[in-house]
Amino acid sequence: MYKLVLILFCLLLGTTAFSQEKFIPQESKELPKSLKTNRDVRDSISDRSSKKVVKNEKANIKDYLIISRENDSIQLDTTLSIYKDYKFNYLRKDDFALIPFSNMGQTYNTLTKDFNSNALQPSFGAKAKHFNYMEMADINYYHVPTPLTELLYKTGFEQGHLLDAFFTVNTTKQFNFSIAFKGMRSLGKYVHVLSSSGNFRFTTNYKTKNKRYVARAHIVIQNILNQENGGLSDEDILNFESGDEEFLDRPIFDPIFQDAENNLEGRRFYFDHSYIIKEKDSLNSNKIAVGNVLSLEDKYYQFKQATTNSYFGDAFISSKIFDKVTLETFYAEFNARYSNKTLGAFKVNAGYTNYNYGYNSVVALNNQRITNRLLGSVVSFGGTYEKTIGEFALKGDIGLNLTGDLEGNFLNAQASYSINQDMDVSANLNSNSKAPDFNFQLFQSDYLNYNWENNFKNQNTKQLAFELNSKKFGTFQIDYNSLNNYVYFTKDNSVDGGGVKPFQFDETVNYLRAKLSNEFSYRNFALNNTVLFQEVMDGEDVFNMPQIVTRHSLYYTNEFFKKALFLQTGVTFSYFSSYHMNRYDPLLAEFYVQNTTEIGDFPRIDFFINAKIRQTRLFLKAEHLNSSFTGYNFYSAPNYPYRDFIVRFGIVWNFFL
Repeated sequence: MYKLVLILFCLLLGTTAFSQEKFIPQESKELPKSLKTNRDVRDSISDRSSKKVVKNEKANIKDYLIISRENDSIQLDTTLSIYKDYKFNYLRKDDFALIPFSNMGQTYNTLTKDFNSNALQPSFGAKAKHFNYMEMADINYYHVPTPLTELLYKTGFEQGHLLDAFFTVNTTKQFNFSIAFKGMRSLGKYVHVLSSSGNFRFTTNYKTKNKRYVARAHIVIQNILNQENGGLSDEDILNFESGDEEFLDRPIFDPIFQDAENNLEGRRFYFDHSYIIKEKDSLNSNKIAVGNVLSLEDKYYQFKQATTNSYFGDAFISSKIFDKVTLETFYAEFNARYSNKTLGAFKVNAGYTNYNYGYNSVVALNNQRITNRLLGSVVSFGGTYEKTIGEFALKGDIGLNLTGDLEGNFLNAQASYSINQDMDVSANLNSNSKAPDFNFQLFQSDYLNYNWENNFKNQNTKQLAFELNSKKFGTFQIDYNSLNNYVYFTKDNSVDGGGVKPFQFDETVNYLRAKLSNEFSYRNFALNNTVLFQEVMDGEDVFNMPQIVTRHSLYYTNEFFKKALFLQTGVTFSYFSSYHMNRYDPLLAEFYVQNTTEIGDFPRIDFFINAKIRQTRLFLKAEHLNSSFTGYNFYSAPNYPYRDFIVRFGIVWNFFL
């Protein structure tokens, strides 16, 4: 399936990429001066001697819009900054407070947690597989004056590559579509850690000439496959930390097992449209609109292993382990919006959710019958309010499950104030109550200790957050979190062979975070800083976080060759303090609490050289260059070593037709 999709996409891309016009939109005059060149931006593959007639010569880079699910629009950004360097990774997101495993495409251990949530329904589970899974909020829509293509390429580990190819076009001013494919395959340095993934997405949006009717839709097909080796044995940990030259050849290690893999696949079809019944005009300040949302998604997670391994305990069978769980979700929503200059903007919605989670057969174990299905439906209600009064802005969201098989509610209230052009402050209160993830409630496996059916209480979270933004001094954020009925995974030592199981904490977890981000610059030099402080005040035995997480980038920027080349080079220092880092369970694809092994307190230093030539951004990085002289005590999780020193490069190339 993915090979066919990739072939079709490449054919489409090939027919468009080589018909490029010489013209590239001018950079917006509204962009910061430091991010602009003094000449028109031109296509890096265009023929300078071309005599073709230039079309859409007035098109500006600010006319290329990226539209979120919430209808927020941002301009296409083809500049090169330190934040582009932070996002040039497998996730294409800033991975601060995430520590990746040794191979690209594997999971990440989280160094912080955010409990600001508007979710009413439980999640699927297998959270370690979802870092690269594109949810509804991750899908954008586009409006472009000319066809746009973007290609991203990055090297991996041992025959590894990442490619993200994207194309969008407006066939008319009213109709746009986009097609993209993100594919990755990397062998890795250790035995049996191959990773492979594919994310295909198609989007379209349409609006009438009078802009009263708007429709959007997307199709996303995803597959995330990982070979799992269970990490290094305790004996090999000693050899790894010794730093002996014999063990620097990582394939020499025998992992815990070499015959297991897990896989997550998902397909989603989404449609959203709205119609403005009454539009604002010079005589009327009221606006009324109605809308409808439809979403159908099915996904499955499976774990396969050729032979059983004592690592997971006893099993029903001795070979061909095959655990598979599915989730089918249908969502329908009707909404209505009303806005008035005096009263503000209101939105109400009524939603219907139908879910079907489970397995193909029941399990009888220890005189207990474990069901195979959790299925049901929920009717929900929600509302949103927004109002701006001068420099003061209010926003509130509420949601409630009215009837059905699941209880849930949330409240999110935000107030912000612009002190001056340089500084603004905001406060946010979030309260959420929802059922634990489905895999906490029900799980089946060929391994005996991985079978359960639980009736947990709703997990309740409260967060109070404050934020101060200053163009001069940076951003300061602080939040206080309270968790009741917290659900977590940990080892069950009460049964033979152990095994990881879910538990519910009957006390309160209190958790404080403070984060400071800023940048200081002097001439061509800059120092970018992000420091996170965390304190778990209650519940340390079930909720572990490092006290300090920090990242600092010292870099130099300049323009060369009559400003044809923009260069950025420097070093990035990353660090987190030692703590009881969560372990990884490859059968569940989840991290679980442990309180015996401390991980952390090791620096990571990267050296980078990035450049921008016309619309091409080049990235070269020497990752973890200090690995050989600061000690081999670096891990992404207990028994899972972090990455050794490696040099990788990549490119992001924008084409404008």
